Amino acid sequence: MGLSGLGCAFLLAVCCCCRRAAGVPGEAEQPAPDLLEVEVGSTALLQCGLSHAPTNLSHVDWFSVHKGKSTLIFRVRQGQGQSEPGEYQHRLSLQGKGPTLALTQVTPHDERVFLCQGKRPRSQEHRIQLRVYKAPEEPTIQANAVGIPVNSEEPEEVATCVGRNGYPIPQVIWYKNGRQLKEEKNRVHIQSSQIVESSGLYTLQSVLKAQLVKEDKDAQFYCELSYRLPSGNHMKESREVTVHVFYPAEKVWLEVEPVGTLKEGDHVEIRCLADGNPPPHFSISKQNPSTREMEEQTTNDNGVLVLEPARKEHSGIYECQGLDLEAMVSLSSDPQELLVNYVSDVRVSPATPESQEGSSLTLTCEAESNQALEFQWLREKTGQELGRGPMLQLHDLTREAGGGYRCVASVPSVPGLNRTRLVNVAVFGSPWMAWKERKVQVEENAVFNLSCEASGHPRPTISWNVNGTASEQDRGPQSVLSSLNVLVTPELLETGVKCTASNALGKNTTVIFLERVRLTTLTPDSKTTGPSTSTVSPHPRANSTSTERKLPESESQGVAIVAVIVCILVLAVLGAVLYFFYKKGKLPCGRSGKQEITLPPSRKSEFVVEVKSDKLPEEMGLLQGGSGDKRAPGDQGEKYIDLRH
Repeated sequence: MGLSGLGCAFLLAVCCCCRRAAGVPGEAEQPAPDLLEVEVGSTALLQCGLSHAPTNLSHVDWFSVHKGKSTLIFRVRQGQGQSEPGEYQHRLSLQGKGPTLALTQVTPHDERVFLCQGKRPRSQEHRIQLRVYKAPEEPTIQANAVGIPVNSEEPEEVATCVGRNGYPIPQVIWYKNGRQLKEEKNRVHIQSSQIVESSGLYTLQSVLKAQLVKEDKDAQFYCELSYRLPSGNHMKESREVTVHVFYPAEKVWLEVEPVGTLKEGDHVEIRCLADGNPPPHFSISKQNPSTREMEEQTTNDNGVLVLEPARKEHSGIYECQGLDLEAMVSLSSDPQELLVNYVSDVRVSPATPESQEGSSLTLTCEAESNQALEFQWLREKTGQELGRGPMLQLHDLTREAGGGYRCVASVPSVPGLNRTRLVNVAVFGSPWMAWKERKVQVEENAVFNLSCEASGHPRPTISWNVNGTASEQDRGPQSVLSSLNVLVTPELLETGVKCTASNALGKNTTVIFLERVRLTTLTPDSKTTGPSTSTVSPHPRANSTSTERKLPESESQGVAIVAVIVCILVLAVLGAVLYFFYKKGKLPCGRSGKQEITLPPSRKSEFVVEVKSDKLPEEMGLLQGGSGDKRAPGDQGEKYIDLRH
């Protein structure tokens, strides 16, 4: 170093020493300020670190230091505080008479250094660094709604995370399936930006970009906000989202529902599936059994082939073709055989069985199926099982053996797969009727409906011996029901009605006896309007059937009983009057049937009262003496009371 350089260095050292000795303000090295941490909206207690001597607290000035500039904000004189005009004018107050200044409603703008200075600035100065914190709101996340192809050359936007109203700026961390994502060249890129709100709080936005693969189709992405508060470090997580990942199909296959054994009548759906997203365009083909060529089948709008109901013709080999419109690649599934189990063409021989009474008959059942069959015979009328096997033998046939027999052909290995065939057995015989005679209560001069039923083979016909409107209806292969609307006349009440059933082997008859019903007086509302139906009372069963419906019962017997009671009451009152006069001695007794009653002279020759009774002799016996004496023939039915003398 030259002489001139040494001289300059010496002079600089001397100047520095002189400045320290002179005590120039602001040039002395300052200690680090005290740190005070508070949350937004709370109150910060700024404590001055000066000596507690009274002389030092009586004169204190508070300054706000921001961007290197000090601004007086509060004065303390003789223990009394006074705010200076400005942004802190209404938020500062002195805590008692101590060295603490309270700042209320702290905001992010208050993050700065506060300085308190005593009367002697060089030795009485204290600095406080105020740090402000605010937890951000719950983060929101929005996934890419369009989707990301796996063959993209650059990272595509996966999701966007937003954290609002935090201070200071929180840190964003991205996760995939619970593992943290970090920046990776050409693979993962995280781009963050922030906005300062008017309140001083920050809104942070972070965009995750990545190159995805086929395995990411089910990946769960979420973001985490990491932030600090006076109480320590904290974090908040967003919800998890998935992203549509597009990738070409590599395989196509068929799926059949329901899974398992199929049978005729089932609802069957055949659909194509692929491991690509979006799925390719599908078509379903079935092999023609004759030409061995695959023929495309008609599917619904969703590309599903619906077989409803499934039939044996649907059995065969099916194949699926998929065309990827993006890559223009065609894929085919492996051929799959579909088997629809069936039972068909159930038949019984003879088809129209008929036989004579006392003979035997054999019924044989046959059917077609792709599985082993079992046969069962049931009586149609009762549902009773008659036997198992393809043959049913009927011995010593009777008339009652005629009717329906059902053959059930089923496949034991396929539950619910069965078909049936009903056959009617006819037993030759003359007409049969359930009743020989019947009694029917009817009203004279009214139209009644009578009916007869008969069965037999050949099928009988029914005729009536009276005129009327007749109709027939079948009640079975060998049964018929005939109904007749007939006007009830006195002649019919005497002779009755006869219905006759006949066929080539004979005939049978049912006689219906008509009995008149006693009717009470009818009101206008009770008039008969149209054909009435009859009630039949059974006679011994022999060979006839008639079905008639019941009429309302007559009330004539009740009216007769009421009339008898009224007559008895009248006679009882009359007897009491006669007994009263007899006890008074004014009624002489005699057998002539007439008695004279003595009256006052003023009432003689006034009138004669004649009392008559239309009761029968046995009813009048109530007025006879206990000896049972009878009156003369002209005196049994009337009494005379002579009131003239």
